[in-house]
Amino acid sequence: MDQNIRESIIQQSEELFEKVVGYRQHLHKNPELSYQEFETMKYISEQLTKIGVPHETGVAETGIVGIIRGDHHSKDQACIGLRADIDALPITEQNNVPYISQNPGVMHACGHDVHSSVLLGAAEILFNMRNELKDPVKLIFQPGEEKNPGGASLMIKAGCLKNPEVKEMYALHVFPDFAVGQVGTKEGLYMASCDEVYIDIIGKSGHGATPHETIDSILVGAEIVLSLQQIVSRKCDPKIPCVLNFGHFEGLGTTNVVPEKVHIKGTFRTMNEEWRAKALKQIVKQAELIAEAHGAKAIVEISKGYPFLENDVELTRKFVSKANKWLGEENVHDLPIRLTAEDFSFYAQEIPTCFFRIGVRNEEKGIVHGVHNSRFDIDHEALKTGMQMMVMACI
Repeated sequence: MDQNIRESIIQQSEELFEKVVGYRQHLHKNPELSYQEFETMKYISEQLTKIGVPHETGVAETGIVGIIRGDHHSKDQACIGLRADIDALPITEQNNVPYISQNPGVMHACGHDVHSSVLLGAAEILFNMRNELKDPVKLIFQPGEEKNPGGASLMIKAGCLKNPEVKEMYALHVFPDFAVGQVGTKEGLYMASCDEVYIDIIGKSGHGATPHETIDSILVGAEIVLSLQQIVSRKCDPKIPCVLNFGHFEGLGTTNVVPEKVHIKGTFRTMNEEWRAKALKQIVKQAELIAEAHGAKAIVEISKGYPFLENDVELTRKFVSKANKWLGEENVHDLPIRLTAEDFSFYAQEIPTCFFRIGVRNEEKGIVHGVHNSRFDIDHEALKTGMQMMVMACI
């Protein structure tokens, strides 16, 4: 990498820092839930217009796609894609900061405000050096990462990877486990598929003192939850990472009332598509048969979510090699696999991708809380690292 280009990128990220902090604070104050990001889309569009980046709004309703081309790029030349997600979570913020969420019950607790701000900053740097870029760069601001069916799937259906074709793609995510200035990624399999499991048990209500006159939906539900754990422990190849967890069990009876209905909600995650399909069928079949054996009825709904995320090996190695030279090998980490999910995986099913993480932690400032936490925040110095890594990926 040309040293002059590197120094120019670092200098520009420093000069843009206060502006990008402003982006982040505005977005953090004005969060919007998945597929409702109309004001967020409008704000991002306004900033891209000020930079001079041509773009299209309303992609998959609330998404934005921009393109940065130099004078030497043809209109149909394949490009490099950079993605940021823009939606927030249904969480009430508990931070005491000037930029606290102004939308009650909604918060950017997963850092999507950071991702969007970083991409806006990177867009300005890339636009300034567009005539030095080997390939055009496509900017994808995507809605609905937090909610099925995943905004990435909708953006792909809307054609975001075409016209011009995206040949490779990068995305970053905040990582509170790492201090500012550190990054991490993993080549190959990295994150799991994610499906939602909903089970309604319909029995027969009655008096708790006469259980023989009831069909106990709570007993049936409990047996189903316990039995389904054996799908993972006894049916799954131990070499395949897999989790089935139930986080909601609702049976609204009381001390002496057996309820008619029980509602169960859970998540199924794995890293093998063949096993995924087989296990989901088994979950449905097993729940229905157990309920039937008790004279009850089980209605099982599977909300199919995101596929597993697999980073392209060659692309990720190239990114790591550049990051090592940029940040120093001591600040670039190989991450373990994790069974969280990310809809960037939809892009990874289509083209070579690299999904990486940037540190946002600063213990001296008390910035230590994880994502999806009501006290999540970042050290804004991380914005510089994010901008630099996104630009670096394109040169």
